[in-house]
Amino acid sequence: MCVAIAEAASGCDIVCLCDRELLRQRSIDVPRDFRDHPAPGFSVLHVPLRAPCVPGQLDVRNAPYVIELLDRAIDGCMHGDFDAMVTAPVQKSIINNAGIGFTGHTEYLGARTGAELPVMLLAHESLRVALATTHLPLKEVSGALTIDGLIRILMILDRELRTRWSIGSPRIAVCGLNPHAGEHGHLGDEEERVIRPAIDALRARGLKLTGPLPADTVFVPRILADFDAVLAMYHDQGLPVIKHVAFERAVNVTLGLPIIRTSVDHGTALDLAGTARAEAGSLRAALALAAQLARQARATRPTA
Repeated sequence: MCVAIAEAASGCDIVCLCDRELLRQRSIDVPRDFRDHPAPGFSVLHVPLRAPCVPGQLDVRNAPYVIELLDRAIDGCMHGDFDAMVTAPVQKSIINNAGIGFTGHTEYLGARTGAELPVMLLAHESLRVALATTHLPLKEVSGALTIDGLIRILMILDRELRTRWSIGSPRIAVCGLNPHAGEHGHLGDEEERVIRPAIDALRARGLKLTGPLPADTVFVPRILADFDAVLAMYHDQGLPVIKHVAFERAVNVTLGLPIIRTSVDHGTALDLAGTARAEAGSLRAALALAAQLARQARATRPTA
């Protein structure tokens, strides 16, 4: 991971929020001179651990430390100290075991920054998949879908495809919730009751939306080629596709925030901790996209 960060430091300044001694101990995949003298453009903002860290072993005592790191990065972005933040994966279970309510980065970032509605999107090259719902039990997804909520999500997705990816007139495919997109109401009514009314309302405003489409065919390459992004209704409807195509190369981007945030597309992989066998491809991609979005934001920022 240190190698990936050092490589990504080219052209931008990387500030790593961590315990300095822990970083030095874990930098087993790089020469000692890097551990003692990191690459140009790379610096460490020291935040001490609450308890000793053993590779691959969760410790509830360090759960508040994870939140502390997130808060420091968020505050730095909100106050203009940082242009963007890139997050590593976290183990949600140990944070919850510490008595801290935490369902995921997306929801936490939204609440912490006062965002009206954070939207999760995973991207790799021209494939972009956004989610209407994120970390919910499957049985709660239907009840979480509303016309107003979908309208707000689709407006955020359309806006940020225009501003962040410079797509002049985004074409968005909207998945149905049920098999065959409900089969005209025979396999569920969410498509006709919730999803289609939201699409129709926004098409009347000029957004280029198509759907509700069956999720099992929208990702067929010849169909996907007609769209700039896909809105899936729930986590495991859309993310398995992009992870199959580009696992460890895709980037998680949170839309709808007042700051830029990217992340890796994978989990903590505790079995690989401390082994130097973890792949850094998604981290490189997340750093590169964060730098790209930050440069674009600076270039389009109004001058005083």
